[in-house]
Order: sequence, then structure tokens, then C-alpha cells
Amino acid sequence: MASSVSLVFIVSLALNMAMPTLAATHTVGDTSGWTIGGDYSTWASGLKFRVGDSLVFNYGPGHTVDEVTESDYKSCTTGNSLSTDSSGATTITLKTAGTHHFICAAPGHCQGGMKLTIKVKAKKVSDSAAAPSPTKDSPSDTDNTKDTPTTSTTTSTTPTSTTPSTSTSSTTTATSSHTSSATPGSPIGGAMFIVCWISYLVLRLLGI
Repeated sequence: MASSVSLVFIVSLALNMAMPTLAATHTVGDTSGWTIGGDYSTWASGLKFRVGDSLVFNYGPGHTVDEVTESDYKSCTTGNSLSTDSSGATTITLKTAGTHHFICAAPGHCQGGMKLTIKVKAKKVSDSAAAPSPTKDSPSDTDNTKDTPTTSTTTSTTPTSTTPSTSTSSTTTATSSHTSSATPGSPIGGAMFIVCWISYLVLRLLGI
């Protein structure tokens, strides 16, 4: 029994390390939804919001979801909304970091508790830092490819030197395409290999 628990723990830990951080979807008010009398300050206090996350407002007829400024939020002033929706199922993607304010613009509803303010944090640095690396390497690879034919032409004018130049260029191109095709998804592929490897060793140790 203890061995099975250890196996589950190891596999779960490996999966958590392997999987990338995904954007979260927060249902405002949970099962209660967006309604008068809700305690949305308490609901938001237990959550963390980041750029890319989504807010889902579920509500009945006669309500709206309006994003407003801080001053309009505090005074429950309507008519100057940054955005508004009354579809009954409003999904708002958080695109910018900072404080965001939402109210229901129906008369008296904001005063009745239909107001929400959240603080949105920027994405983690690790998520955005990985992307620029291939872009920075690409120009240098292009420069090296351009320099190689120039050197070959200067060194020799015979047709024989043209053939290695062509093969070098094709080799460089093949290497580039191989590198670029291997790059996407490599963290997930490597992570899944580690998970399978760990599971195999544990099963061998347990004699399963």
C-alpha cells in the first residue's frame, strides 16, 4: 500500500514539474454567480489573478457587467463604463496588470453589493523570457550563412569550389531547419520522457 502511494506521489510530482502554467478561469461568486447581496470582496481575497486569466460572470436578466474607473466604482456611478455587457454569461479576459473594477449598472444594484475589484499581476518572467531566445539566434545564423559563400568565392574561382559551397549552404540550411523544428514542444517532450522513465523504475522496484 505504501509503495503504491509513493508511486502516485512521484508521478504527480513529475507531472506538476513538467506541465506549463496555464491561464486560469475564475467564475465570479462561484455557484452563486453575479447577483445582489454577494460578498465579492471575500471571494476575490482568496484568489490570485494574472494577465491572461479570465473572469466569468453568470447572472440573470436585468443585470449587467460594467468595467469602470476607480472613482466610479467607489461612488457606484454609471454611464461612463469602460466596457459593458448584459448577455447573462460574460467572459472577460484580463489583458493588463493593475487594478480592475466591475459593477452592475442597473439602478441600485451596485449599492446592493454587485461590485468587484481585483488586482491583476503580470505574467511570470519565466513564461515570457523563453520566447525571445530563438529570435535573437536567428539573425546571427543568417549572417553566418551569408558570409560563407563570399569566402568561398574569393578563395577559389574554379567550378570545383562551387560544389562544396553549395553543400555547405545546404548543410547549414538542413541544420537550421532541424534545430527550429526540434525547438517547439521540447520541454513537454522531455518532461513526459522523465515521467515515463520514473514510472518504469518505480514499477520495476515494486515488482509490478
